Amino acid sequence: MTSSLHITSTSVFNQMLGGLNSVLAKADAHAVAKKIEPNALLQARLFPDMFPLLRQVQVACDFAKSVSARLAGVEVPSFEDTELTIVDLQARIAKTLAFVNSLTPQQFQGSDTREIVTQAGTPKEKRFSGHSYLLNYGLPHFFFHVTTAYSILRHNGVEVGKKDYIGTY
Repeated sequence: MTSSLHITSTSVFNQMLGGLNSVLAKADAHAVAKKIEPNALLQARLFPDMFPLLRQVQVACDFAKSVSARLAGVEVPSFEDTELTIVDLQARIAKTLAFVNSLTPQQFQGSDTREIVTQAGTPKEKRFSGHSYLLNYGLPHFFFHVTTAYSILRHNGVEVGKKDYIGTY
């Protein structure tokens, strides 16, 4: 028997991180073609108080792995934030997807009602059912960071569109 949260979460993370990986490849090619210092794209942001592209990708990966781990009832793996290049970010996406795809449907059994407790950047904890955690917390945060990464690159002239953002499904 498969868990609906397993199918819902892993398929979305695979599709959207796959799209983000392709968008980063286009960004790398764009930087080379336009003779743009790649770090300029990695440090680009939509507004001064927002994270730059580099951090947006890291956080998107963090949400994919942490949401998956919590729903599967396993420890969230720790990834160092050491990426300095687009290739490094693509490697982080690959490592994230390898973890997400290593989780089995059996590990997600009962995850719909499993209690998930978070402390998102504040001392106040939040409690969710697994279903609410995925749909009302995890996926919205994940999509925010993926969308912002895409928007930063589009704003900086990388020729990407909706098909690139959505990825392969």
